Amino acid sequence: MAKDVRELDDIDARIVAALRSQGRLPNNALADKVGIAASTCLTRLRSLVDRGVIAGFHAEVDPAWLGRPIQAMIAVRLRSDARGSITEFSDRLAGMTEVLNVYFLAGADDFHVHVAARDPEDLRSFVVDHLSSAPEVALTETNLIFEHKRGRLAE
Repeated sequence: MAKDVRELDDIDARIVAALRSQGRLPNNALADKVGIAASTCLTRLRSLVDRGVIAGFHAEVDPAWLGRPIQAMIAVRLRSDARGSITEFSDRLAGMTEVLNVYFLAGADDFHVHVAARDPEDLRSFVVDHLSSAPEVALTETNLIFEHKRGRLAE
């Protein structure tokens, strides 16, 4: 699963930096900011997407506005005899409506699952019905998230 990591040239690096600080820049404004023609900018942007440098474009929506104001990070440890089903388990989790993110980890826990729930009972039901009852799961530990702030990856 190793990625072919190479240095970005100066123009690609400026495009990425501009989009990281303001992801909704239209192509012509991005081109002006970077100092290249709009057609060149669009070609380079498509190349960055095709190469996987830019993994996607999305709107980050506050789950509370979708009726899911309670967030939690759930640590999950799989049973030792379930190691062969890691991919299937993580794919199943990622497809659930409560799940915002699934992180596969090294260390004591196998996964951290970021979820959003309607209320404490909804969170409890998710843990009991989808995690604790799963035959692969040995242990779960749920931590409520009081606040989340997105960091910025330094360049």
